[in-house]
Amino acid sequence: MGTAIANRQFFAAETRFFAITAIVMALINVSAFSFFAAMGISSFRAPFSVHLHAILFMGWVLLFVSQVSLAATGSIRLHRKLGWLAVGWAVAMVVVGTLSTVLSVQKAAVPFFFLPAQFLLMNPLSVMLFASLLIGGVVKRRDREWHPRLIICGMAAIMGPSFGRLLPAPLLMYSMLTAVFIGMIAFPVAGIVRDKRRYGKVHPAWWLGLASLLLLQLATETLGRSTIAAAIYEHLVIGTPGAHVPPLIYQSPPFPTS
Repeated sequence: MGTAIANRQFFAAETRFFAITAIVMALINVSAFSFFAAMGISSFRAPFSVHLHAILFMGWVLLFVSQVSLAATGSIRLHRKLGWLAVGWAVAMVVVGTLSTVLSVQKAAVPFFFLPAQFLLMNPLSVMLFASLLIGGVVKRRDREWHPRLIICGMAAIMGPSFGRLLPAPLLMYSMLTAVFIGMIAFPVAGIVRDKRRYGKVHPAWWLGLASLLLLQLATETLGRSTIAAAIYEHLVIGTPGAHVPPLIYQSPPFPTS
């Protein structure tokens, strides 16, 4: 009996960090998109594709928190059943997220602090990294060490749009990409610090997640500024308003800079 109680307490302590991290991530997402709605930047008059994107990605936030909560409270059977729904959901997010990015560049609706070609590359790579880490977590679903860490790192890969909405673009200007990246890696870094303090060593899942995010940033900073990315951009925006936007030149911000 004493052993069973000790085990329950042990697993409660083990899952507490992941549950709190998931809640923080969810609050950042909800705050960011609520802020845009309150400012009138987002509205219900947006096209259907925008609503579909919002439903999928905010729905994922709800599913993500639900899954972490189920694991933290010991509801493993339901957690595992919903895990397969999460995989299908992630695949849908890759498709819709990529198409939404293409539509944004075609409409010339790229945030001024990103190069258009860079933006076109960054978002699909982010959501593909998210799906890859999530699927890796599902493959390692019976491993209590790898599984939650990979899921948190996967979620970190798609936190960019939220940080992009909350960070002060007029102050950061063209340093926004770096600032957003710092926000994204804060989660695996927090996991690294927690593991080091709790166990005296860091689980390799955190290093894998952090390295993946670093590669994402490197690809965005290098390939996103390349003639290859520019050529892809120019091909996708033929005959659209985006064709009038140079792929490798920052656009003027929607506010005076002097």
